[in-house]
Amino acid sequence: MASTTPALNATVAAVTRRIRDRSAERRALYERRMEDQHRRGVHRAELSCGNLAHGFAACGEADKNQLKLMNAANLGIISSYNDMLSAHQPLETFPAAIKEAARAMGSTAQFAGGVPAMCDGVTQGQPGMELSLFSRDVIAMATAVGLSHNMFDAALYLGVCDKIVPGLFIAAARFGHLPAMFVPAGPMPSGLPNKEKARIRQLFAEGKASREDLLEAESQSYHSPGTCTFYGTANSNQLMMEMMGLHLPGTSFVNPGTKMREALTRFATEQAIRNTEPGGDYRPFYRQIDERAIVNAVVGLLASGGSTNHTMHLVAMAAAAGLTLTWEDFTDLSAVTPSLMQVYPNGQADINHFQAAGGMAFLFRELIAAGLVHTDIPTVFGTDLSAYTQEPFLEDGKLVWREGPSESLDSEVLRGVKAPFAATGGLTVLDGNLGRGVIKVSAVAPEHRVVEAPVKLFEDQNELKAAFEAGELDRDVIAVVRFQGPKANGMPELHKLTPYLGVLQDRGHKVALVTDGRMSGASGKVPAAIHISPEALDGGPLAKLRDGDVVRLDANAGTLEAKVDPRAWAERELHVAELDHYHVGLGRELFGGFRHLAMRGEEGAGVFGGFEADDLARQEGQIHDEDA
Repeated sequence: MASTTPALNATVAAVTRRIRDRSAERRALYERRMEDQHRRGVHRAELSCGNLAHGFAACGEADKNQLKLMNAANLGIISSYNDMLSAHQPLETFPAAIKEAARAMGSTAQFAGGVPAMCDGVTQGQPGMELSLFSRDVIAMATAVGLSHNMFDAALYLGVCDKIVPGLFIAAARFGHLPAMFVPAGPMPSGLPNKEKARIRQLFAEGKASREDLLEAESQSYHSPGTCTFYGTANSNQLMMEMMGLHLPGTSFVNPGTKMREALTRFATEQAIRNTEPGGDYRPFYRQIDERAIVNAVVGLLASGGSTNHTMHLVAMAAAAGLTLTWEDFTDLSAVTPSLMQVYPNGQADINHFQAAGGMAFLFRELIAAGLVHTDIPTVFGTDLSAYTQEPFLEDGKLVWREGPSESLDSEVLRGVKAPFAATGGLTVLDGNLGRGVIKVSAVAPEHRVVEAPVKLFEDQNELKAAFEAGELDRDVIAVVRFQGPKANGMPELHKLTPYLGVLQDRGHKVALVTDGRMSGASGKVPAAIHISPEALDGGPLAKLRDGDVVRLDANAGTLEAKVDPRAWAERELHVAELDHYHVGLGRELFGGFRHLAMRGEEGAGVFGGFEADDLARQEGQIHDEDA
């Protein structure tokens, strides 16, 4: 562990101050609410005898007796377990292990509630994908229902993938008076190399590989329990939780079903108990997570070339904790954060290779040494963040932490700040007369980062596939897939389009994608301007585009412009799309209210409004109760 803490980078310090200052009122209101909840009582001591009897009626006698004692901790378990999805299947055994570990500490744990977990890999290109982003807010609400019984002194959040961890985080923030421990399941072992998988996908898109070939390749890649091994949103989630000190050090990328994973889950339980009021070291979420922790998450995301989805998720997560995070904050932090990881789709290695090369301990060591993260934040480990340069080991079956490597063990996967893969982070904000969006450039070669070409308009991703197969896109082209925002259809990921656009790029064409939809953490080699705000349905300028308009996407300059005469552009009417087919089937009709309430992508694309921001506006007379 470093003996001294380097001075904080000036830009990191300035962005942190900026977030704190712009959030001052809403953050103060958030903290007051959490303090009020704490004063009202954080656990079963506040319940009547009848309430309490209902709360432990199903428990065994020993647990009942323990729960009758108000000086012992009771943990609430929230889990995204299901046995269809590989990332969540390992969580099946966690509650029993947690309960056993809690009993050994003279405490108890109860399964407070399950939350839905859907996989974008299964729903990719399917109607169900239109529920994906909104599932984040459903998860937050389901977690709130589980914790609403007020039986608990702390909560353990068991989740891994794309929308699950952000949803759990939002709920943890609204139950910020409770200590929170996030407990991951870990990635599956490595399967078919990512380069080979991508090659077969492109061959299939060109009609040069059969469906049987494609299914075999996919099955060899996604082959066992655990998280997918590419560096998408799921693994970005884990990295960010550790960057904020909500994981134990080194726990993010340990494979499921191993002795180490079991030991970390037991220790997480024990540490969660120590972090409660009965445990003697009360560490509630709201005192742990502030603007410093959020900045750490952004820096970790940028240094690792993480998922573009988090340009929305982190905004929504920060808002739940009374903090206003903007895309400008991402841009400014990206300018000073070097790119230190190359894991697919940014490279050919997978997350297991990253773990073997030095993993989180090395990444923390480098970011701390460069003054790019705040170390002075409380963590679930009972220390500040400087302890996260350590990694876990088993000594005679006992879990211990030792200092991690001081040098990368594979410089093709993981590097230090003195010799990064790139001088800046992997995300850039684009701005111009087509609105504002983000682009992930860490996987885009420099020669492909500027594209100027005529547009071809689509209002459904399947239309692009059909146009590709008909040979209509075999040229320089910017494909614009619009009416894909949260208000239009729930903002699905459009990653299904990557192989087709990749083929065009490989043929030597200048190609890009522009959309008010999402492209996911698997955004690849084709430049993709995504999350365009405002979306086309919300009066966004994408609705002004006509086929053949020339658009310039310049990731280097951070611009996205339709090269149309300004006067003609101002006079153009917005195109109106027919979207009814997006709104029924597979339960989509149940989410009409979500589509109506959805905020812009730049605002987090959530349905909860502005949390404290709304209340503050009401106090200032800007809105009235009947408008809220």
